[in-house]
Amino acid sequence: MSVSAENVEASTKVAPKSVVALLNVADVDRSIGFYEKLGFEVGNEPLRNDQGVKTFVWMHRGNAAQIMLTRAEQPLGPGPRHMMFYLYSTDMPAYREQLIARGVEVGKVTYPFWSPDGEFPVNDPDGWVWIVC
Repeated sequence: MSVSAENVEASTKVAPKSVVALLNVADVDRSIGFYEKLGFEVGNEPLRNDQGVKTFVWMHRGNAAQIMLTRAEQPLGPGPRHMMFYLYSTDMPAYREQLIARGVEVGKVTYPFWSPDGEFPVNDPDGWVWIVC
């Protein structure tokens, strides 16, 4: 297929709209509870398997923050995953205090050069690492 000037011009008008992470988790119910503490809301009725176990859910905080959780087909090993996610908040220190009050274990605030206002890590129950700014 050849690329014409018309095709190139049309393709510049089409662009990605958002990115939504799909996380493999051991227990969808447990993960829903954790992500609700972070401020996410269930966006659809969770899908269930034939035994009634929740296997998939879409969660969001408005349009800007979305994740999908799916029950892993294989057991998840212990420890952190080889990927991390950045979660931007409107007021990082206040959000951190809110998470602590909700019983979420949070890491200490650091001030790397790329995040001069500070950031801190949060690990979900399956080892996914969230860096909160």
